[in-house]
Amino acid sequence: MKFLVSAGEASGDLYTASLVSTLARRLPDASFHGCAGPRMRGAGVDAVVDAASLNVVGLVEVVSHLPRIYGEYRNLLDWARLHKPSAAILTDSPDFHLRLAAKLHALDIPVIYFIAPQVWAWRKSRVRQMRRHLAGLLCIFPFEPDFFKRHRMSATYIGHPLTRLVRPALSKEEFLRKHRIPASRPLVTLLPGSRPGEIARHLPVLADAASRMNVSQAATFLLATPAGLSARLGPEFFRQPISGSPIQHIEGETWDAIAHADLALAASGTVTIEAAILGTPMVTYYKVSPWSWWMGRFLVDVPFFSMVNLVAGRRVVPELIQNECSGESLASYAATLLADPGALSLMRADLAQVAAKLATSHDPMEMAADKVMNILQANSDKHVR
Repeated sequence: MKFLVSAGEASGDLYTASLVSTLARRLPDASFHGCAGPRMRGAGVDAVVDAASLNVVGLVEVVSHLPRIYGEYRNLLDWARLHKPSAAILTDSPDFHLRLAAKLHALDIPVIYFIAPQVWAWRKSRVRQMRRHLAGLLCIFPFEPDFFKRHRMSATYIGHPLTRLVRPALSKEEFLRKHRIPASRPLVTLLPGSRPGEIARHLPVLADAASRMNVSQAATFLLATPAGLSARLGPEFFRQPISGSPIQHIEGETWDAIAHADLALAASGTVTIEAAILGTPMVTYYKVSPWSWWMGRFLVDVPFFSMVNLVAGRRVVPELIQNECSGESLASYAATLLADPGALSLMRADLAQVAAKLATSHDPMEMAADKVMNILQANSDKHVR
């Protein structure tokens, strides 16, 4: 039995690797192939395509990468035509994966979409395409199944995988000692994102914020990024933007850096959910190119940009988006929070409620694997008849 599995960004790589491991325990003779990052490769996935080649965000930013992305799309599709996998599991990256799903459906390959595209936020018209081409849809946010039900589409809520995965590896004392961080100062963890483009946009803003805060606030500023980025992008990618600022850079220890921080400055995305689960107060922010922002604002239809606030149904954490995202504004919000223990305590309580909403009594990966197995059985029964 062969599976085509595909994830285009760091969070999807983590989730899909965990699902592959769960399926491999149930189907020891199965093999997994597709678009894989380091975690999926570590789980035994044969990388037909490197996930890093799809890791682009922004309506305008993606244009220059389209020839390469289309080439990877063709590579995956050619592999599927040649090997006819028993099923395909596609994670996130809807611009890429919904096109792939249509072609796989035409090849009579059942497609399970793992981590539902956020069509409730923008481009709702995609639901029609999803209804036609997907054999199964797995959701990780509690409000998503109701949205899809209103649009005449069945979806399965499995709970958020991170509630079972996110844990610090070290105690606070061990972490501070390892990185020679004084316990007497507040620790502010800077989280610029995982994609090179978004990191490059956010680093100057974070460096400015840390420099401004450092004038009046004796604190430790820790820049936390995924493992291996410096080696892949070159040391100057990080060194130059933060040169002269009071920022220490570490890689591959993001959960510890968040868990042991007094405050996180977090790029809007999966990392805000990680911070909520770890109970760390945060200020969220995000910036894209001016053209992407101008075009995207006509497409997005949500009351908040941060997933933490969307799950809470109210403003729990500050959001500094696009023109509001500056070193001055980040420093101001961060300094105000650090000076107000009551506000930090209230935010921690609110984040605990968000984390509780995302948790389930069952293991999300086991439930996802159950759905995959049911679809495999239904597809087998269909062909027998």
